[in-house]
Amino acid sequence: MSDFIPAYLNILENGELTNRVSEAYEHLSICDVCAWECPVDRRAGKIGVCRTGELARVSSYGSHMGEEDPLRGWRGSGTIFFTRCNLRCQYCQNHDISQTDSGDEVEPEKIARMMLELQSLGCHNINFVSPSHVVPQIMAAVSIAAQAGLRVPLVYNTGGYDSMAMLKLLDGVIDIYMPDMKYSDPNKARQYSKIRNYPRVNQSAVKEMHRQVGDLQVDEKGVAQRGLLVRHLVLPAGIAGTEEIVRFLSDKISPNTYLNLMNQYRPAYKSHLYPELHRRLTTQEYQSAVDAALSAGLHRLDQRKSKFWFSI
Repeated sequence: MSDFIPAYLNILENGELTNRVSEAYEHLSICDVCAWECPVDRRAGKIGVCRTGELARVSSYGSHMGEEDPLRGWRGSGTIFFTRCNLRCQYCQNHDISQTDSGDEVEPEKIARMMLELQSLGCHNINFVSPSHVVPQIMAAVSIAAQAGLRVPLVYNTGGYDSMAMLKLLDGVIDIYMPDMKYSDPNKARQYSKIRNYPRVNQSAVKEMHRQVGDLQVDEKGVAQRGLLVRHLVLPAGIAGTEEIVRFLSDKISPNTYLNLMNQYRPAYKSHLYPELHRRLTTQEYQSAVDAALSAGLHRLDQRKSKFWFSI
């Protein structure tokens, strides 16, 4: 796939990207940028659940070697971490970023410069972490960066509580979608992440993402170029509903779905308030999740390689 061309270049050339940026910013005025649909006027300085106004807030950016192998390759994934998140996961291991106002408010021009810097470092992609509440700002930055020479794939790395209106605007902009699928039970989602209707919203979003980009495609070196990559954090005591989620992926999305069944759960943030979450995942619990995925027909499970990767 050495002749791969990022999706956003096609709509940049015909002027469609500029039009989409303008349309996305209109949504900030009656905010339905994420699935909360608050609907506050963020352009007038009002804030909703995400506590983010017209400017996105970035906590950090850099070459990240901790992502899935198809994303990190040997030079890293060019991650841009946005402050705040539209989920309120009570066990969040990144709560210092997702639940606070850490970082700086930045104009789209500065985000574009970050993207170009990460490309110059050799990163295989630009990876937007927690992007759901700042899609218009991201699209504006992509337009600026693409005109200045950005040519690597874009990764939409989301908690999975996304606005269908924004996903439609991102069609032809994003190359790789990487959503979480956190829960199959809406009551569990409300209890542990303080979010409403999560499975319905999440499953609709994943279907739309797959419609746009299809199954994950990698180049001859195994680096992701386009497609869907799903993450699912296995929680203690079957809280996440892993069996239902892997069946959904196999039956409703594709048995070729690339899935990272994550086993790194550890008690964090407010998990001490929930005895069932205040322990680590057992080996048997994780193996049961893997068995469920394989039984459902999924076969592209993320396997971390033992070889040493390095960053430039």
